[in-house]
Amino acid sequence: MRYSVNIPNFGDFADARTVARVAVAAEQAGWDALFVWDHVVHDKQDRRGQPFGDPWMLLTAAALATSRLRLGTLVSPVPRRRPEQLARQVATLEALSGGRVIFGAGLGGPIADEYGSFGETTDPIVLAERLDEALDLLVRYWAGERVDHIGKHYRVEDVTLLPATVQRPRPPIWIGGWWPRRPPFRRAARWDGVAPLFVGAGHGEIPAVEDVRDMLAYVHAHRADRSEPYEVVLGGVTPGDPDRARQLLAPLADAGATWWDERLLMSGDDYYRFAPVLRRIEQGPPTL
Repeated sequence: MRYSVNIPNFGDFADARTVARVAVAAEQAGWDALFVWDHVVHDKQDRRGQPFGDPWMLLTAAALATSRLRLGTLVSPVPRRRPEQLARQVATLEALSGGRVIFGAGLGGPIADEYGSFGETTDPIVLAERLDEALDLLVRYWAGERVDHIGKHYRVEDVTLLPATVQRPRPPIWIGGWWPRRPPFRRAARWDGVAPLFVGAGHGEIPAVEDVRDMLAYVHAHRADRSEPYEVVLGGVTPGDPDRARQLLAPLADAGATWWDERLLMSGDDYYRFAPVLRRIEQGPPTL
């Protein structure tokens, strides 16, 4: 199992210099990756008056300050972005970091706030169609090949975006979704990994092993080639005590988890404050 740190792109972490400090601390403490949220307003009622940072600018600061740490978003709401612009942002970060990007993708949310506030459709079926079509376009853009495309939501005529990504054939794509809603997990089965949230387990709460097994059984049943490596990213907050952390994580690893994403609870404000996040980072990742 590998271990990542998860932070929002608002509050203290709207500042790219603070995110760079987090990244340096995480790398020094032995964590494997840093993941940043991708929101523009999140929940407008709860976030009103808070600053936000652009996740790709925040990750750029993290890349410049580190040499080993993997970097990415969990997750980018692809239908909210233009695929060609997103392809450029990821490829630029890939070049800057030497190929350390992991791309997390999904619909994002809350849909009413993140889409409806800007006059975008809030129809989840349409957004899902845009997500699937855009993911296919991103893969072609990252390959550095000529793209001609006439689809339901996007049109491209004679475009080649260079440079191609450092990682070949592309950065790994992990798909997020809420279990037990099935469609996102059929999508996840087509890509390189799954980063689920679970109804009944809030952000930072460790999911039930039975739910993890059910989710993975469904994903694996829809994978075309089960011989290829596949990442399973679970998250929550673990105690600093190594023995207690092992007791919590060992059953999840046995169920198939390959990454543990450390996330503070959203019940207070620690999760978007630098000091408590830094304290947890400096304790180091849990071990099995």
